[in-house]
Amino acid sequence: MAKQKKQPRPKAETPKGFRDYFGADVEERRHMLDAIAGVYHRYGFDALESSGVETVEALGKFLPDVDRPNEGVFAWQDEDETWMALRYDLTAPLARVYAQHRNDLPTPYRRYAMGPVWRNEKPGPGRFRQFYQCDADTVGTASMAADAEICAMLSDALEEVGIPRGDYVVRINNRKVLNGVLEVMGVAEGEVRDAVLRTIDKFDKVGEAGVRELLGKGRLDASGAYIDGVGLTEEQAEPVVRFLTSKGDDNAATLANLAGAVGASEIGQAGVDELRQIADLLAAQGYGPDRIVIDPSVVRGLGYYTGPVFEAELTFEILDDKGRPRQFGSVAGGGRYDDLVARFTGQTVPAVGVSIGVDRLLAALREKGRVGGTAQGPVVVTVMDRDRMADYQTMVADLRNAGIRAEVYLGNPKNFGNQMKYADKRNSPIAIIEGGDEKERGVVQLKDLILGAKIAENATLEEWKERPSQIEVSRADLVAEVRKMLDSQNA
Repeated sequence: MAKQKKQPRPKAETPKGFRDYFGADVEERRHMLDAIAGVYHRYGFDALESSGVETVEALGKFLPDVDRPNEGVFAWQDEDETWMALRYDLTAPLARVYAQHRNDLPTPYRRYAMGPVWRNEKPGPGRFRQFYQCDADTVGTASMAADAEICAMLSDALEEVGIPRGDYVVRINNRKVLNGVLEVMGVAEGEVRDAVLRTIDKFDKVGEAGVRELLGKGRLDASGAYIDGVGLTEEQAEPVVRFLTSKGDDNAATLANLAGAVGASEIGQAGVDELRQIADLLAAQGYGPDRIVIDPSVVRGLGYYTGPVFEAELTFEILDDKGRPRQFGSVAGGGRYDDLVARFTGQTVPAVGVSIGVDRLLAALREKGRVGGTAQGPVVVTVMDRDRMADYQTMVADLRNAGIRAEVYLGNPKNFGNQMKYADKRNSPIAIIEGGDEKERGVVQLKDLILGAKIAENATLEEWKERPSQIEVSRADLVAEVRKMLDSQNA
């Protein structure tokens, strides 16, 4: 009988494009999501938690191939031959939820949702196949008050999580204005219109001169490769350039410039009027250009949205991998999308929403030093006598009942040094020690591990004697003394 080949052990590694998150990362994200949810809730939005799995038909953007619809989503075929996929955003599921439950939901329906989404795309530096989104949307109203409210709420959310005024700006544009520009140019639906839209989307990378070249004959890119242009004349391209460079000294000047760029186009003038309404509503609430501004250079998403579009950009500088200063950039975006629910109902349902990139926002806060470092661990009750484990468990229960994070050391207690190493590795603020002698005298020793580390690094012997990192307290006063020490550490 042939000997059966031994199965190789599986590799302990995360799949490509995914990562593991440990204590501090998870806590930082949770605190941020809680802070943002608090703002959304304050604005009257309700939480919605929908399934992480949708039918490919409901997602709409991706259709089954011969084998599987693997272009952009993680998909599989169910036993009834229905194609299923992990959601790639939180907006498509909202459209399905609203269409399915619209008779039971209030109109307008205001909801926020937070959770992971999945993209079956090529991963890269800082680009993962699973990441968190944090959305808020209003479905069922065409009022510009909803758009203004979303922008104000986004501004409040950024400040709530630690981005101060002056370090960010919410910029607003409108797809209808662009449509008016295209109408003035005489560019109809088709390849030329799509090429113009793609060129507009490159404005933030190539600037005005680059857009002129790409709308015309073409240009050499940074690598020296020649990129063919759209083939428009300078006269044809001029309305696009006027649109992209319409920003004035204030919102009134910008709106006047945009009105000139769209000329007699009705759809364009309607877009300018919507921007004017939003600006007036925001000004009435005290949101000035130091926080929110009309800016025609916001072009990302104009191919998807049907009306106003907005983007939150962080304006402070960071250093890139080569030590060069650059602005951090966009951390949130959104706009009005009035066609999404119609896929299910056949009827246009107005909607507007925003999505905050939680991981990018966390990265920004780390760059500013407002989050980061190692999360504080629990108070550790050491074990001096394994036969007295019940005493130590009583001690830790008293701390937990008082709301103090605490644990008993559960490893081999034989080597006390190992218990201290464990406490250090857990980043514990305090170690509690009660040997037989302390037990008889009704006291415990509290070792301030944070102060102890500082003393070990910097203090002289005299300073160490004056500032002992270990004190003896009454067992009856344990909870009060631990809380006092924790308060002192966090002061």
